[in-house]
Amino acid sequence: MKKVLAILMAACLILLVFAGCGTDDANTDPSNAGTSGDPVKIVLLINGTLGDKSFFDSAQNGMDLIKEKYGDRVETQTVEMTYDATKWTPALIEFSEDADTDIIISGTWQMVDRVIEVAPDYPDKKYIVYDAEVDYSSGDYSNVYSITYKQNEASFLAGAASALVSKTNVFGFVGGMDNVTINDFLVGLIAGAQYVKPEMRFATAYIGNFDDAVKAKEITLSQINNQNADVVYGCAGQAGLGSIEAAAEQGVYALGGDSDQAMSFKGVDDAKAECIITSILKRVDQSLLRAVTASMEGTLQWGTTGSFGLADESVGLAENEYYEAILTEEQRAQIDEIEQKIISGEIEVPTALGRDTQEVKDYIDAAS
Repeated sequence: MKKVLAILMAACLILLVFAGCGTDDANTDPSNAGTSGDPVKIVLLINGTLGDKSFFDSAQNGMDLIKEKYGDRVETQTVEMTYDATKWTPALIEFSEDADTDIIISGTWQMVDRVIEVAPDYPDKKYIVYDAEVDYSSGDYSNVYSITYKQNEASFLAGAASALVSKTNVFGFVGGMDNVTINDFLVGLIAGAQYVKPEMRFATAYIGNFDDAVKAKEITLSQINNQNADVVYGCAGQAGLGSIEAAAEQGVYALGGDSDQAMSFKGVDDAKAECIITSILKRVDQSLLRAVTASMEGTLQWGTTGSFGLADESVGLAENEYYEAILTEEQRAQIDEIEQKIISGEIEVPTALGRDTQEVKDYIDAAS
């Protein structure tokens, strides 16, 4: 009898041990978020600073939306790593080693190599990379989810709108860097502008970074005064604010980027707000909310890339009071029609993604 009781007690202890292990897994796996009492810690690493009124501020708004939706079920933290690239990998490692951190979010192509270097060493952590894609064939990145945007589709619409209001038929484009994502914006702009007005030409230059607003302004002023551009776009994150400043000073039109920049200037600097035809929206905020929601529900496909465009309402144009004042009702209807043709596939928007670099350069040069 004593032998039977000892066997039963041992069996109970084994069951308790396995039950405890199951509870720990639920606490640490973000895919099981909400099944335990511990909040899911989500960290946003900004490889720059907030206050750009566009890309990074949109990412921060995504964190705010996540907190608003999930409340005490999540703990959110945003870290501004600044534009000093030497700080980015150490910060990524620091939060990867933090036992409390569950999901680490970072963005732009500049973070991809850092994430694929670090992520395999921390398989219990989850990583979300937005506005860039991981090459999943190059290693085991099953704990990484990539988000890309069809910015060329929104740019096509913005290019068409710009052509409708341009008098000189010259568009000034200032890119942060000469890379595939920035050029995807430019390719879309060229295609959209020339779809409406084939004679549209593009003056194109690159800053070499995303924070030098002074240099962006200097280049934009040159495009306006020396190349006769009457619509300009600083596709350069925080540096792009310099292009808007130049446009406001010279009395020409500008495009905003990533978030509704005209409305962010309304009541603060009305001259800037009034010169912005529209903004090319890249809804980083909504894409982060979508990804985290899927993770919380256990349905996110880790180890894959999600690509979102007009049909997903993840990119588009800011249709605010300034847009309605600058474009006539007939012109806005024309843009709406073009948008539906893109969504239906009737218009196939060219892209820089996945294309030969020289082929893209030739396409851009042909529009100059």
